[in-house]
Amino acid sequence: MRRILLAMMMCGAAAGARAADLSDLPILRGAVTDGMSTSRVNWQGFYIGGQGGYGSSDENFSGSNANMLAALLDHNVIQEMQVAQWNLGLGKQSSRASAYGAFTGYNWQWTDVVVGLEASYMHGKFGGMSLASKELVSGSALSDGFFHDVAVDSSAAIAISDMMTLRARAAYAWGCFLPYAFGGIALGNADISRTVVVHDAVSNTINGPFTSLGTLTATNVQHNHLIYGYSGGLGVDVNLVGGLFMRAEWEYIRFTSAVDTSINTVRAGLGYKF
Repeated sequence: MRRILLAMMMCGAAAGARAADLSDLPILRGAVTDGMSTSRVNWQGFYIGGQGGYGSSDENFSGSNANMLAALLDHNVIQEMQVAQWNLGLGKQSSRASAYGAFTGYNWQWTDVVVGLEASYMHGKFGGMSLASKELVSGSALSDGFFHDVAVDSSAAIAISDMMTLRARAAYAWGCFLPYAFGGIALGNADISRTVVVHDAVSNTINGPFTSLGTLTATNVQHNHLIYGYSGGLGVDVNLVGGLFMRAEWEYIRFTSAVDTSINTVRAGLGYKF
């Protein structure tokens, strides 16, 4: 690690010292320009690499089961209690995980300006789950003549194992360094499960006793479900020797699926440009 840091410092210092020492000689200005252009790092071409990272995922489960509950209670007398509009408390959850993967792309270079297209893949265990319950007794008899004691249990979960971003990059070459920004589309592979259970009991009086009418259940499970969204971020590639380079990067991904999910990761990688 000390050798890599020393090489990076020498790379930046050498370019600055060379320009400072030789730019004062008018007769050599043309030669200095030619010499510096030949020492510029060539970023153009195909490249490939591996990466590892760590990040957090933030899930917003609010409203994720609302449609299921409304469909489950369609034409049910307890809709007079506006059960489908209950705020069940499915909220936000956060978790952290590590991940690993690979990247590949192609750069075009014009002097110090570099643009490119890239595909980046990560495998990990991002996601979370939320549980909520609510119970209410009707304040008056419903249209069927009974008082109802209604309880709703709701749960939702998402697990994202694979994600890929297809990006456009814009960068500026500065010595050994290539700082860049990017944006693009994101694809993910997720398991999503949502469940709603409604318990209903009736009584002739508001104080009971209540007789159970059984339960109503709705479940939606999606395995290996394709989710999509968008991504953006910042990073820097550092040329080490020849076509070998290392990378540090931050990426933000948002998946707009049945469960709204945002993932932030920081990554380090090693690549080779052919």
